[in-house]
Amino acid sequence: MSRGPVSQFIEHHYRHFNAAALMDAAKGYETHLAEGGKMMITLAGAMSTAELGISLAEMIRQGKVDIISCTGANLEEDIMNLVAHSHYKRVPHYRDLSPQEEWDLLENGFNRVTDTCIPEEEAFRRIQKHIFKRWQTAQEKGERYLPHEYMYQMLLGGDLVEHYEIDPKHSWMIAAAERNLPLIVPGWEDSTMGNIFASYCYKGELNPSTMKSGIEYMTWLSKWYIDNSGGKGVGFFQIGGGIAGDFPICVVPMLYQDLEMTDIPFWSYFCQISDSTTSYGSYSGAVPNEKITWGKLDITTPKFIVESDATIVAPLIFAWLLGW
Repeated sequence: MSRGPVSQFIEHHYRHFNAAALMDAAKGYETHLAEGGKMMITLAGAMSTAELGISLAEMIRQGKVDIISCTGANLEEDIMNLVAHSHYKRVPHYRDLSPQEEWDLLENGFNRVTDTCIPEEEAFRRIQKHIFKRWQTAQEKGERYLPHEYMYQMLLGGDLVEHYEIDPKHSWMIAAAERNLPLIVPGWEDSTMGNIFASYCYKGELNPSTMKSGIEYMTWLSKWYIDNSGGKGVGFFQIGGGIAGDFPICVVPMLYQDLEMTDIPFWSYFCQISDSTTSYGSYSGAVPNEKITWGKLDITTPKFIVESDATIVAPLIFAWLLGW
């Protein structure tokens, strides 16, 4: 693969400490794919609002990711950025905001994520009316789907096209929907769309059973992992901490211990990008070796941890893999 200017810069300058860890992780990811392995990427935090889709969408299109686990927030926030980008408000001095200034943002319909404010009316409500129709139609037909499947239906059906405000190639959800990429969305209920769905259930307009659950995500993932872990196996590229990573990584010990599939392979590559304080017993801050004791990683699994801001690190690693 020919290397573009970003990749050349990384290789020349990133020689030590966390910079070297970034380079090692990128080369390890590349080797894993070259040897026939598959890769799961997990998205925590607000990576979609950080516009990771600019690089992640191309990773999806080029087949460099085989499955994604993400929070419900990342699922919806990519679409919110797609349809309401011009209405977002950036607050560079966010560290200096007073409680009154925070309240003023709320009063004006802005929900802040670090330095970026999501416009409630243009983002949440614009999606709400379209996704509600998808939920309602499924219920009327007696059908049930996973949370991301409803969003795939909405995107592939062109429901939101008239509202697009960015180049669609920068939306990782569009790229994922077009490829029908497997998604795992644990704890989807803890998201704006999850709260909206719950409100319709409270009012009696929808039934909770119209939405498939986290348990159904895990049982689906179990079969997917069994079917895809042969040969080089499946790698695990974790961006941030939390449930997006904790939930899917547990599929291996579940298959081994609870289903007694003692020949199930461990995850065959592991990288975590995190600025969490390193701490044993911490989901987000535990070093990779601790995962050996939980039956998630093997002694020989290539393990990397880059202790830095994922909004900086992930696009650089993706740039390397894409040859940018």
